[in-house]
Amino acid sequence: KVVHVLDEHTIVIPERPGNKRVDGYLNILRNPHVGTIAIIPGRGDTLRVNGTARIVDGADDDSGGIYFDELAVKGRRPILALEVTVEEVFFHCAKAFLRSDLWRPETWHPDDLPSTAQMTKKLMPELDEVALQERYAESNYRKLLY
Repeated sequence: KVVHVLDEHTIVIPERPGNKRVDGYLNILRNPHVGTIAIIPGRGDTLRVNGTARIVDGADDDSGGIYFDELAVKGRRPILALEVTVEEVFFHCAKAFLRSDLWRPETWHPDDLPSTAQMTKKLMPELDEVALQERYAESNYRKLLY
């Protein structure tokens, strides 16, 4: 699951392997107000959910981690999750998705876009070889996920 509905006022977004963005959690500690957007491939509409988040530790049943077994993928429980108390829910207009042809792969031109490694090199010029980064990323994506 990408999002777990705990009850009619609460959703849970588990931390998954490969994400590991500590800065996002630091942002929550500074300002717990969050906005999320749910995108379903093939659909034009999106669901927006705004609310207040708290960080939940899966090892601590007192903090809400008791439902972490339900969040497991291939037997692996997340180590953390964001528990969001929902304050506002609404559908977002589909016009941008329809105009972009986002769900029509035949309109995509992957060669028109730089690779992740090329973008990283541009942002962090001190890193060596783009090709080496691409091989490293490809290898790690396969090994470090489920």
